[in-house]
Amino acid sequence: MTDRTESIESMRQLAAAWRTMVLDRDADADVRDLPGIAVRWADCRFAFWNCVTLTDVGADTALVEERLTGAAEIMRSKARPGFLWLFEDLLGEDAREGVRATAERAGLEFAFSGTGMAGDLLPVAEPSHPDLAFVRVTTEELLREYADLNSRAYGFPLEDGRDGLLGSALWKQGMYAYLGLRDGVPVTCAATVEAEGRLFVALVATHPDWQRRGYGEAVTRKALHEGGRATGLTRATLHATEAGAPVYPRIGFRPNSPVHFYGLKG
Repeated sequence: MTDRTESIESMRQLAAAWRTMVLDRDADADVRDLPGIAVRWADCRFAFWNCVTLTDVGADTALVEERLTGAAEIMRSKARPGFLWLFEDLLGEDAREGVRATAERAGLEFAFSGTGMAGDLLPVAEPSHPDLAFVRVTTEELLREYADLNSRAYGFPLEDGRDGLLGSALWKQGMYAYLGLRDGVPVTCAATVEAEGRLFVALVATHPDWQRRGYGEAVTRKALHEGGRATGLTRATLHATEAGAPVYPRIGFRPNSPVHFYGLKG
């Protein structure tokens, strides 16, 4: 695949996976594919479930500004804050260079960056880690632990993560979601789900007190191993934060497009 092809894949994987997860959170969620904009907005407290992304390929500065203005209007119409995900490599070269200023004019401000990644890496061998035991999330209690790990890792209030996950049948039955336990205490988590012929990795998190010990890599390998074994899929995708990005090439993922996250100003 060319780099842009993989970047298109990365954007489409977000749209496909988030459609499933946002509609799981709220069957009446705002899930629309507009010209140049995909809306995946649950309007819940968990900001990651409130998402818009641009879908044009090679758009120039004028079109990108039009799309960003439209996205900001959608975001302003919502009760809860969320993020615009911008896949840098999908933009035309002129638009790419000045995109942060273009976003500012549209009423958006930069929040943080990440990286889309993919790889033909499945099956993955069943992992082990001397500190960890793995357990699949199948109960509400385990799902609460999963939500709380994400809230702590990403700096959200605990109630925000719980609002995003608790009560979900998908996360307890349809996803391959795993906790890594150290001495019986959950310290890390990762999940995979099928999305348009790929295995998509979602919501990897490690408790801040237990980072940099290989726990995130180990639990991600577990979710990939179990998801790949159940589905027979061979290709996997994910979107990594800057902190998590160094982990995934060790598993076999290759970076494609930088992803920039924007929120509404003030």
